Parts: sequence; structure tokens; C-alpha cells
Amino acid sequence: MAPIESSWAHYLPQHEGLLPKWLLLVSLISALNSVQAYVSLGPTRQVYGGPRSTGQITSLGARTFGTWTFLSAVIRFRAAYAIDQPEVYLLAFTTFAIAGAHFGSEWLAFRTVQTPWKRGGKGSVGPLCVASITGVWMWLCWGDYVR
Repeated sequence: MAPIESSWAHYLPQHEGLLPKWLLLVSLISALNSVQAYVSLGPTRQVYGGPRSTGQITSLGARTFGTWTFLSAVIRFRAAYAIDQPEVYLLAFTTFAIAGAHFGSEWLAFRTVQTPWKRGGKGSVGPLCVASITGVWMWLCWGDYVR
């Protein structure tokens, strides 16, 4: 019997470094988050639970968020396997920039996202951290992958 690693390793992105594998992981998590947005308002309410969000979280809004998240997941998935293509890399980077701008503005300007380090802000920590950290990571590593 072959080791477990060899049985699934060929499905992973074959480019060097952690970024392609991270993009794959984030894309899969994003796709699952999209499904959640379609079946339950709970996760969306955890993210958008800020002081000015009362009554603004609807099923339509959650499904729209789920659709947008799924589109980002597809782009990120493609980038995990084609990270050396400049257009694909830029599209994936842009999804993180848009997500960071969205969550940042909802937190700081519109106040519909709970402050991450306050009680009740746990739903906003993940999106804010993933968007900002991955965006910076991709910005810094452009030359390592795109030739």
C-alpha cells in the first residue's frame, strides 16, 4: 500500500513554495463558506455583527455574499495551479485586495463588521486576516512566481 501522501500529492499544485498550496486551501474554504451562506444566516451574522448591522442581514444578502465568495474561490483555485501566469496571478491578488477593502470598509467606515479583537468579533478575524496577509504575501512574491 502506498503512503497516504503519495496518493494525493499529485492533486496538489506542483509549483514550488507554500503560496500555491495556500491558495488551494483558501479556495476550498471559500467554496465551503459559499455553501454556508446559502443554507444558513448564522455564519454571515457572525461576520456582519457590528454595531450598525441590526436588521441588515437578509437571506438575499447572504446569498449574494455566497455567490461573490464562490467566484473568488474559483479564481483562487485557478491561481493555485497557474500561479506563473501573470493575468491569473493578478486576478487572484485582486480578489484579496477587494476582500480586504470590503471588510476593512465595513469595519471602519460602515461599522457593520464587529471589531475583530472585541467580544463577538470572531467572525471578522478570519476574513480580515486572510485578505490582508495573503494580499501582502502575493504582492511581495510576484517575482518569485510570475516570469
